[in-house]
Amino acid sequence: MAGTTADPERASTALPTESPALVWAAAGVALFALEFGALATFLTGMVADGLAFVPPLGPAQPVVATLVEWANAAQSVAREVPTLLSRETVPNGGYWNGNRWVGTFLGLEPAIAWAVRVALVYGYAFACAGWAVFGYRLYRREIRPTEWSPRDDVVDRFRSHTWGKFGLLVVFMFVVMAVFAPALGPTTVEQNMRDSYSNEISYWNSDVGEVQTTLVGQANLESQSTGTSSRVMPFSYDDYNRYHPFGTLPTGRDLFTFIATGSRISLIIGVLSVGLSALLAASLALVAAYYRGRVDLGMVLLSDAVMAMPQLLLLIMLTQVLAETWIGGIYSGAFVLALIFAGTGWTYMWRSVRGPALQVAQRQWVDAARSFGQKPRVIMRRHMLPYITGYLLVYGSMTLGGAIIAIAGLSFLGLGVSPPTPEWGRAINLGQDYVTTGSWHISLVPGILITIVVTGFNALGDGVRDAIDPQSDSAGGAAAGRGGGA
Repeated sequence: MAGTTADPERASTALPTESPALVWAAAGVALFALEFGALATFLTGMVADGLAFVPPLGPAQPVVATLVEWANAAQSVAREVPTLLSRETVPNGGYWNGNRWVGTFLGLEPAIAWAVRVALVYGYAFACAGWAVFGYRLYRREIRPTEWSPRDDVVDRFRSHTWGKFGLLVVFMFVVMAVFAPALGPTTVEQNMRDSYSNEISYWNSDVGEVQTTLVGQANLESQSTGTSSRVMPFSYDDYNRYHPFGTLPTGRDLFTFIATGSRISLIIGVLSVGLSALLAASLALVAAYYRGRVDLGMVLLSDAVMAMPQLLLLIMLTQVLAETWIGGIYSGAFVLALIFAGTGWTYMWRSVRGPALQVAQRQWVDAARSFGQKPRVIMRRHMLPYITGYLLVYGSMTLGGAIIAIAGLSFLGLGVSPPTPEWGRAINLGQDYVTTGSWHISLVPGILITIVVTGFNALGDGVRDAIDPQSDSAGGAAAGRGGGA
């Protein structure tokens, strides 16, 4: 029953003694310790990159330069911390010496060694997800003072929504690819793309029957996919014993590494733009709903003015104007794209949450809060924002899929993220001249992945919507469980 207090004996099992909570916490520490080095490297790298793009500030510039040096030094130290899911622990970049594979994990074939590392990465990710789910169930059963809350019904409805669970699985695997991109790729971005002529590889030369060395850049030139006569297809090796799960690009670079790294750019731009749009839309919707009248009318006129602006032309203009500035250099222009998407896309989300905000503004608890003299800011945050949060989650997940398509489309046109930074749309652009040839995989593989990921975000949004509002058009009892939100 809602509002009832849990049994004291049941709640006491959450204490550090004789408690599954202690086991849960210990498991979390163990999972975190396995990837502490990777997490520390990621965080210190983010700090170093952020400080590197700080504009000149006169006397403060030497201080910023010192902080950048410290961040780079901390990143170097973090890279030395061993981690389970790393290329060094499970290497796949080996060569055949005429008798066996050398330099690979347990002497396995590079394809198998790479598959083992991928399986470990996703196994670790699912273990972390299971740990989080178990923690939530433990909180509901042992710690929470009430036995029931409205969120429980939302979670239970989502668990029975097949289409929504499919979307959650797709989004989860996409996020894992973005987070663990350095470990998932069969090679590294630095070795295969950015500094290929400064790295050497060993390979088995069958013509002379001995192991030889060559530069990665030279190997790429001879592993190009430029048609039927010259190509390295998915799930195959090139002439230098290198395994390519998705084949190679026209430049000879590994397509899987390109796509895995590009997923980070798509995720960063999408999450940042949707997050800023949601923040702006929620703030303006709450203000308009609370004050109504002229304030609401002004917001409507402002949103109409923003929606009337041609977004594509604005993107082209701002990306070109800001390309040479410090803000345009952050993540190869990704930050500018996120700001433009947020500045022009908040209107659609604002119109979606304006109605619910107007409804909750007329509730009795809001009037009661006013009569008690609470400040408008407190009323909006405590009594109105929780009501529209669910709508923000729904429209945010759907908008994120659209943002990924928009990012890919701009990269396909040569706009947005500047080369040579990997991006999915650029891979499609690089392969468009070879669609009708034997190198059709260059455009097809990223195109299929974009379709699957965007479908996953839309499915997740449908599932969340039907879970929050069971009376919606797509939530039809058994139909919802079969994917009625499609």
